[in-house]
Amino acid sequence: MDRLGGKRRRVSPFPSKSAALKHFRDLIEPQLLGELAPLPDLTLNEFADLYLERHAAVVRGRTVKILRDRLGYAVRVYGGVKLSELEKMSGELAGWRLKLPGGSRFGIMAALRQTLGAAVDWGYISENPAKNAGKNPQPPPRPVRPYTFAELEAIALELSPEYEALPNFAAATGLRPEEWMALERRDVDRGAGLIHVRRTVSDGQVVELGKTSRSRRQVPLSRRAGAALERLPARLDPPLLFTAPEGGLVNLDNFRRREWDPAIEAAAIPKPARIYDLRSTFASNALAAGVTVFELAKIMGSSVRMIERHYGALLDGAGAGISGRLDALEAQLEANQRDRGGTTMTSSIS
Repeated sequence: MDRLGGKRRRVSPFPSKSAALKHFRDLIEPQLLGELAPLPDLTLNEFADLYLERHAAVVRGRTVKILRDRLGYAVRVYGGVKLSELEKMSGELAGWRLKLPGGSRFGIMAALRQTLGAAVDWGYISENPAKNAGKNPQPPPRPVRPYTFAELEAIALELSPEYEALPNFAAATGLRPEEWMALERRDVDRGAGLIHVRRTVSDGQVVELGKTSRSRRQVPLSRRAGAALERLPARLDPPLLFTAPEGGLVNLDNFRRREWDPAIEAAAIPKPARIYDLRSTFASNALAAGVTVFELAKIMGSSVRMIERHYGALLDGAGAGISGRLDALEAQLEANQRDRGGTTMTSSIS
């Protein structure tokens, strides 16, 4: 309320009568009728910030950072575009996708599809233009690079004493780097022959895995893994199996630069020779030993689909071994039947 010329005058927050009428019809009237008010038409940049803020409440910080980095490609080009307009631009997004870096294309497009999928779920748009732009084929996985036992030992001998056990231990358990970094002595149950994976490292901090998480699991403590642990320096504190030189958590980047890469060079190991290939070594050896895909997925805290995707070539070559085990099983069953004085049953398909 204001006074002009001695008269009381109402100051409207709307620039015109039509704007006030639109506000009433769009927001006030639906509320009076018990209807939900329409959501604001956000730009891609505004919605991306909203989505990442809400997503951060349920995932790790590293996951949000990766998603934010990947979304940056779309935001730089389409950040100022309203979602209502972007919804109609699936054809343009299909062309934009082809200009993305080949090695990053899948991840960038997957991030945009995920974000705009939330926009659909939350009612901001009706269709996902990134999904309508066409398929987002996943690039082929990196070739499997298992280490030989000789290579593992050569690497171990070139590492500092506190890390000498690591190559053989990681290759014998299949633990992810962020899992063996958080492993404590109390997690090793020699009596039961098990390793309990209960924690992981995320953003430089140890995080307890949820009881329903696939990654929280028990891993067999094989003879080779147990022998590797015997090479650890004897100490009571800290509780971590593998620590940084000054104690505390291993910084993987520092470890790679100061320990792993020099050890690979000194041992003359053919490259690529990644730390993560220690996990691949376990998977390769397990499949060669006859461990099933279902068992391996459970041990590695992964899914059958991921095992088949990354180690499909090894599975394709397992046919002969499977046939041999089936032949041996049938022979054993027939022998048992003969020992019991029964007759051997055979079947044929006509």
